[in-house]
Amino acid sequence: MTDQTKPYRFNVGVALFNARGEVFLGKSIPDGPEYVLPGFEWQMPQGGIDPNEDIIAAARRELAEETGITEVEFLGLTETWWAYDFPLPYTPTGHKLEAFRGQQQRWVAFRFTGREDAIDLTATGADFIPEFSEWRWATLDDAVAGVMPFKREIYAQVARAFAPYARAR
Repeated sequence: MTDQTKPYRFNVGVALFNARGEVFLGKSIPDGPEYVLPGFEWQMPQGGIDPNEDIIAAARRELAEETGITEVEFLGLTETWWAYDFPLPYTPTGHKLEAFRGQQQRWVAFRFTGREDAIDLTATGADFIPEFSEWRWATLDDAVAGVMPFKREIYAQVARAFAPYARAR
């Protein structure tokens, strides 16, 4: 069971849609308490929100840091925070996320308006460590099915909230 005395980390998730209505997924590189099981490596970009940072600005920053993507059009923002706990057991490593019980997230939807050849998974930022080893476009249903089980309910909520954007333009 997760340590209930630890706080949740404030986090933003990004659902990036292309013109066909598909969502961006990255193949996770295991890091910290968010371990990855084979077959469930695919997830949408996400990351911490800095103190006093606007949620949409945080989403743009995280997207750029993790994918190099900067050319996007804002589509929507979830109204509420959704939380998930980190799975246990895990072997403590001193990773910065171990100070938290899990993450509470708001989700932002963007439409990708750039060129795919500009996507760069080695993009850099402050204290940046690559998050993804490869990427692909997928349906929202594929995103829900392909994510780690401890994130699946959040992804199902994201799919319901952003379903209108999962249509070709």
